[in-house]
Amino acid sequence: MTSTTLRAVTHRLTTTPVQQLPQIASFLATSLSDCGELLSAPLNQKSGKSESDNAVQVHKLKTRLSSLLQDRTFEGRWTAVVLVKATVEAGQWEVLRGCEPLVRNLISILAKPDPASTKKMCIITLTRIFHLTYQYPTLVREITTPSMPGFITSALNLVSVKPSSEPTRKLKPNTPFLGTVLHAFVELIARHPTIFRPFSAQLHSLLQAIIASKKSASIPEPVVDLAEQVFIALHNCAPKNTSGEEWRNASRLVLSSIHRTSDYVFRAVVEQWESVDVNLRHATTPQNYSQEVGDDGPDPLGLAGWHGIHSGVDRLITLLRLLSGFLSNPTASTVTIPVGHILDLTSRLTSVIAPSDGGNAQNNLQIGREERDSLWAELPRIHTACMELLLDLINALETSMIPVAQTILEQTLWVFRAEKFSKDIRSSTYDVIRALFSLIGPSMTKQNVSSLTDVFRSCCSDILPPAGDQAPAEASSDSKGKSKGNQATVNADSFLNTGSKQNRQIKQSASFPGLKRAASELLPATLTLLPIEYLSPSVRAEIDRTIILTADKNAMFASVLNPVPAMKGRGVGSSIMPFLARSYASEMEVEGLIRPRMPVLMNVPNMNGYVNMEEEEEEEEEEEVAQPTHHSTSGSTGFLKPSAPVVLNNPVRETDSVKEQTQTLPLNKRTYAEETNTNVSTISPITKKDDVQTKKARFEKDTPIAPSQPSLERASPASFTGTAAIPVEQSSAAVSPAPVPFQAASQPTPSASHAVAEEEEESGDEMPTLNMDSDTDDSDEEDVTMDD
Repeated sequence: MTSTTLRAVTHRLTTTPVQQLPQIASFLATSLSDCGELLSAPLNQKSGKSESDNAVQVHKLKTRLSSLLQDRTFEGRWTAVVLVKATVEAGQWEVLRGCEPLVRNLISILAKPDPASTKKMCIITLTRIFHLTYQYPTLVREITTPSMPGFITSALNLVSVKPSSEPTRKLKPNTPFLGTVLHAFVELIARHPTIFRPFSAQLHSLLQAIIASKKSASIPEPVVDLAEQVFIALHNCAPKNTSGEEWRNASRLVLSSIHRTSDYVFRAVVEQWESVDVNLRHATTPQNYSQEVGDDGPDPLGLAGWHGIHSGVDRLITLLRLLSGFLSNPTASTVTIPVGHILDLTSRLTSVIAPSDGGNAQNNLQIGREERDSLWAELPRIHTACMELLLDLINALETSMIPVAQTILEQTLWVFRAEKFSKDIRSSTYDVIRALFSLIGPSMTKQNVSSLTDVFRSCCSDILPPAGDQAPAEASSDSKGKSKGNQATVNADSFLNTGSKQNRQIKQSASFPGLKRAASELLPATLTLLPIEYLSPSVRAEIDRTIILTADKNAMFASVLNPVPAMKGRGVGSSIMPFLARSYASEMEVEGLIRPRMPVLMNVPNMNGYVNMEEEEEEEEEEEVAQPTHHSTSGSTGFLKPSAPVVLNNPVRETDSVKEQTQTLPLNKRTYAEETNTNVSTISPITKKDDVQTKKARFEKDTPIAPSQPSLERASPASFTGTAAIPVEQSSAAVSPAPVPFQAASQPTPSASHAVAEEEEESGDEMPTLNMDSDTDDSDEEDVTMDD
């Protein structure tokens, strides 16, 4: 299908008259974008049956585009520029590696008297080609490096004039290519700084003229913003390993220019600010108070002079935005941000505020009232730009701004209390405070939170729709019972058309989307990041009321997840979860919050809930083996069980019988060492008595042996695996140890013998006592006693 589309495009491009090509240019460009798979296929994959025809069509397309770029008509060249861009984007490397003739033809069009639209498309197409070749070093070496100097020169000639004897350029007035050229430079300087290095001086002179010019119809504000971005990006063109130093010097020049401009703009008041920089503290700018405020000479940044308080404020705002651009734009190397100098500057700018009603400001008596009133009217613009500078500083350094976050908060609140009538001030204040909450919100004290009460109330009022004309209606209703002399003035038109009032409210709230956005983002941050217990009940109630009326989902979630904590002297706070469930009943987040589907937690040995299947099977087998043995031993002990007759002369059968008896005993998972230690610790209270005289039982030859026990004399020591000897009960022992479960042992131990004796006493049967000790004791021989 792609081959058919390419064939159709080539056919229409060849057969259609050149004057009619602009009408179908958009259709042809769209069709070429669909042929990307065919245009980007390597040549070695086009040797099949039908690939040769496709290769012929691609060659025809390239040939036709080259001929149209050199066409004599404007329509042909314009169509060729549009289709070249579409072909390059669709073909990628396969088309780029052979586009050097196309690039030369595109650069030549910039010097021809073509329409502005054709030249703008040429600049855009060349910028796109240079972007696509950046990832291929071979193409950069073959196409970009040789062609870009000519492109820069041609682009600068479109917007400026260069005298032959000077390295600077003069801006052409009312040029339509300025925005397009600056946008192309912004995209290319960061990737090819060495190519732009020879043009750095020319660009500086051109950018200084743009930044210093007023924001008029000839140079709109977006063009000035692009010029500022190019000016900031020029530090990348510095020699190797000096870009960071160049950035620092440029930012210092901007700071010096701002202070110089402030000296003229703030001359109507006596400033109480004192700089931390010694050079600025002693620097004084001579001024002529009899003339209009203005700066005649170039400032430290090289910008031209200005005159008038309005022009001075425009220059000050432009420089503040330029300084914000230094903080927000990325850099190629590590730079040192002058945080102290920036905070010193903001401290100076925010210290000058309009006097409140009845307040006395320290005015300069040498300046007239008109200039002073103009300064008061321009202060909100200056302070808004100052707040934006602080916001960019916080976003750039993030957690590194924690040590100075309290200072920024104080400056912001100082401006807000004086100029909260301005919507721009309120919007910028909300953004700065929200950024500060993410840094110091959880650690704020109760005093700091209380100082923000006015901000929270203003935020709630900005989110809610305006009250409208309800006050006059209420006044008229209340004045019915009063005298006519006390009636207030009522707008009679408000009673006639109520629908127009609602439309006016909607338009008023929609005309400031930035203010409503900033206020809506501040409330969730307040409930999430601040200590909730420090918010007064009235403020929290007003915030919840505003959230309910506006039905803001994020704010509702923040209120539900951060309820009012139980505190002494306060009642239990109410939750707005019913309003959240009613407003967003179909949301998955609400469903998970109200009815969470958590898995059932089972009693498992591990905390993670997983069980080793092999260990579980082994435990089940052990329980099956141990369960019948436990029932059999409950009726009688191991000694009283009937056992098979033992032949003393056959040690093998004796061992087998002992093993059989051992297998019927209950299983115990403890080790032999643990069992021995337990038995010894159990019997130790009896053996420690000094006044008890123990008797060692001696075994006599004529002692009768129980039928169930083998003879120890006739059995060899190697074949003996029987039970331990049972010691004689100590008559003087008053404490009886706890019964110890019987365990078969390979060798007799005193603890095991004592445990078996205790079991035999409990059974009430008489059993002979066997002593395994030798007969070499010095004491007299004593008979073995039998205790009942």
